[in-house]
Amino acid sequence: MRKLMITQNITVDGVIEATDDWFSSVGEDPDLDAALVAQREESDGFLVGRVTFEGMRDYWAPKIDDTTGVTDHLNRVAKYVVSSTLEDPGWVNTTVLSGPLLEDITRIKEMNGSDIVCTGSITLCRDLIALDLVDEYRLFQFPYARGRGERLFDGTPSQQLRLAECTAFSSGATLMRYEVLRR
Repeated sequence: MRKLMITQNITVDGVIEATDDWFSSVGEDPDLDAALVAQREESDGFLVGRVTFEGMRDYWAPKIDDTTGVTDHLNRVAKYVVSSTLEDPGWVNTTVLSGPLLEDITRIKEMNGSDIVCTGSITLCRDLIALDLVDEYRLFQFPYARGRGERLFDGTPSQQLRLAECTAFSSGATLMRYEVLRR
């Protein structure tokens, strides 16, 4: 069975809104960049909500000068977009999920393949958490306390987690991988 990972860039105080005041340091730490690439390459499924999907599609799909590998990865993997209004996704390898979320994600997790990564999409992430569909969190924590903004776990049920990895980078960022322990 495939695992569903929530991957987020996050501040020390739990904010996940990628504002320039703290997120602009991405791309300046080669070890952090390598960890992001490794995490990306372990997946063959990408899950997002409609708003995040449209932003990524409009930015990455037409990009022809990308040397990061993100465009190639996103064009290659299966993309799943949760939406009740989107009819034509307009991006290769994209499936629109409009049925009950629990059924759609359970079906995708039962398919052959490797990790499915959900990033951004705060409302979707919270829904996935509430439905107990998340298998692991990969939090790239940046040394910044924003003091305000959207937090990943606001209003979500409590979960028992096990730290599976903690890697510090020269920029001061850390990768923390937490596995969800099922009750």
